[in-house]
Amino acid sequence: MQCSPELELTFTASGAVGSYRCVGFAGAQATAQGQKVAGVARYGVAAGEPFPVIASGTAIIEAGGNVSVGDSLISDSQGRAIKSTGEIAIKAGVTAVTSAAAHGNILIGGDMPEFVFGDALMGASAAGNKIEVLLRR
Repeated sequence: MQCSPELELTFTASGAVGSYRCVGFAGAQATAQGQKVAGVARYGVAAGEPFPVIASGTAIIEAGGNVSVGDSLISDSQGRAIKSTGEIAIKAGVTAVTSAAAHGNILIGGDMPEFVFGDALMGASAAGNKIEVLLRR
């Protein structure tokens, strides 16, 4: 297991942040499953402290459950890495694909319902395992 960051950003913690956890753009540990994140905290800090967040390259993160090599990853409600819940799809027959409702905010610059931040380079057999991930940008 290694960590090869290409880009680190410095944030000021807006609350306590745990080691190897997903961090949102406001400098707080991720608290909602699938939320958009800036990267992964290198170490834990208390509110008000500056800390490095790995934004691209590879990072070590705590898994929130079983993860297999190659799994697309999202944050759980504790900032740990979990498998993506799956592909985003529009149910057949509900809305015509050509309508603005079918395309929604995704086609006009909005965010997807869950933010995939990386891909597992290692597997985890249980929550609490540390794994290396390739961060997406």
